[in-house]
Amino acid sequence: MQSDDTNKIETKNISYNKRDLILYALGIGRTDKRYIYELDPSFCAFPTYPLVLNLKGDYQDVNLYADQVNINKIPGMKQIDLRKVVHGEQYYEVIQAIPTSGNFILEENVSDIWDTGRGMIIDKDAVMKDSNTGITYAKLTTSAFVIGAGGFNGKKKPQRPIPKLLNKEPDVVHEEIIPQNANLLYRLSGDYNPLHVDDSIGKNLGMKGAILHGLCTYGYSAAAVLIHFANNDSSKFKSIYGKFASPVYPGETLQTLMWKAQTEEGHAIAFETRVKERNIAVITNGLVILHTTSKL
Repeated sequence: MQSDDTNKIETKNISYNKRDLILYALGIGRTDKRYIYELDPSFCAFPTYPLVLNLKGDYQDVNLYADQVNINKIPGMKQIDLRKVVHGEQYYEVIQAIPTSGNFILEENVSDIWDTGRGMIIDKDAVMKDSNTGITYAKLTTSAFVIGAGGFNGKKKPQRPIPKLLNKEPDVVHEEIIPQNANLLYRLSGDYNPLHVDDSIGKNLGMKGAILHGLCTYGYSAAAVLIHFANNDSSKFKSIYGKFASPVYPGETLQTLMWKAQTEEGHAIAFETRVKERNIAVITNGLVILHTTSKL
């Protein structure tokens, strides 16, 4: 399954400007001026913005989704039907405050391939660096699940440690209604997968129509934690992890359940994001690490 080239680092040019930051913030439902008004004294990037850059690249126009997904470039791997690839898990960490514009590079490599029996998990690491100085701004690990591609006698992925919750009941429950056009707005940040705009594709895959981007839901979840535990201050954000459990449809109500938690990494908030109308979890095992000056 793997070859000597599997862990080869590939470099992608990426760039963005303040308009891109504002568009992303609006796409994840933010209205605080620090994220949407370029003349605000506290204007800054919402901390999870770099998650869109793998697909956006340095494009200033729309692009073809299939050209941006390079999962079929893994040496020694059979051709994968992109319709059978779903976003499984996401880890993201801010190393330095994210600049409000600039030219950068994304260094990517496939870090691991796992066999679940009914499918395959492909872990890809990426590091965002300044093109000129080499300063690292963010690190992320994206886990893609390939339906029906398991059973190759590969290794099993270990479970992540579960944080100790300080209370059984959630400390906070945050609710937000997803706008009907949220998928149409969020895609303009760089993820032009037709699944998020064409109802017929969703229906052919057994869904009721176009679905919201998983990373859009992820952004809503990160925002809920910042609002309630960091005074909406992006500088308090350190990292976030979540496992995608089910799709979200535009117009539904997201409930983000949050618990104060104990970990070895610092001040932690465990979370689970649910759809109120269907009473189902859409992001599970969620964990945000905040810098120690944040209130808990």
